[in-house]
Amino acid sequence: MVISASVRCARVAVALTAALALTACAKNAAEEAGADLAGGAGGRGGVSRSGVASPGSPQDFATNVGDRVFFETDSTELTSTAQGTLDRQADWLNRYGRYSFTVEGHADERGTREYNFALGARRAEVAKNYLISRGVAAARIRTVSFGKERPVAVCDDISCWSQNRRAVTLLAGGNS
Repeated sequence: MVISASVRCARVAVALTAALALTACAKNAAEEAGADLAGGAGGRGGVSRSGVASPGSPQDFATNVGDRVFFETDSTELTSTAQGTLDRQADWLNRYGRYSFTVEGHADERGTREYNFALGARRAEVAKNYLISRGVAAARIRTVSFGKERPVAVCDDISCWSQNRRAVTLLAGGNS
């Protein structure tokens, strides 16, 4: 029996969703136990007991600002949507200057490993330079490329490829 690519993709998506849900449940249970022991939301990564992200927390950044921008195929040009997200990131990062952070560059699975590492590096640099142009201190920013090595979606289709062509801003902590 031959299984179509879309059926395989759907099966992989279901399996990944189930695995992520189980991981999230286990993590939430551990965090709740830690918060109960600590007597507050300290173990919740900036999320209050009501489930709302605390202003200035990494959760606030990821949920309310957006931690990723996407690129067209074989491109490092920022779309208007990506610029809007980076503008919101710059505003937030300028407001909460205690965070240092990393901009990760990623590519889809097409192309050689070497080409995609270089493409990911260029994407991370473009996002970094845009943030700097909006007043974020360059000393707070580190870049890294993962090329095609860390996909968020796995299938042989544009719906997956488009999710993997991205730059992700990850906060390092409030210690800087």
